[in-house]
Amino acid sequence: MNMDETDEKILKNLLVDARQSARQLALKLGMSTVTVLSRIKKLEKEKIIKGYTAIIDHEKIGYSLTAIIEIMAKNDKVVDIEEKISKFENVCGVYDITGSTDTIIVAKFKERNELSKFVKGLASIPNVENTITHVVLNTEKEDFRLS
Repeated sequence: MNMDETDEKILKNLLVDARQSARQLALKLGMSTVTVLSRIKKLEKEKIIKGYTAIIDHEKIGYSLTAIIEIMAKNDKVVDIEEKISKFENVCGVYDITGSTDTIIVAKFKERNELSKFVKGLASIPNVENTITHVVLNTEKEDFRLS
C-alpha cells in the first residue's frame, strides 16, 4: 500500500491519541469524517494499524525491573527460539539482529527472582547456546510511537 501525506497525518494523530473519534480527527485535519473513517479502515486492512492499546507506566503496576537479554543460538534455530520466546508473558520485544548476538529480548519483571527463573528457563530452551542479561538501571525514554 502506498501511504500518502493524509495517511501519515492520520497515523501521527492516532499515535498521540487513539481514543479520539473519527469526527474529532476529521475536524482537526480539515477533512470529512467519511474520508477519515475510510482511510483508517484501509490502514487496518493493510495491517499498518494492528490494533489500539493503552500506554502503561509498568513501574506503577509493579514491573520495576526491565531486562535486555542477548541470546546466541546454535544450529540455525534462531527463528524457532524467537517464536517460543515471543509467547512468554513478560516479553515486550523480540528482535532478530545482526552481529555476534542472534536475538535481543526486552522483558519486564516484578521481582528479581522472576528474572532469575526467566533467564534460567531461556537456557533450557533447545538450541540456546548462551544468554547475556542486562538489567536496566534507569529509563529515560520508553515510547515506540514515531511522533
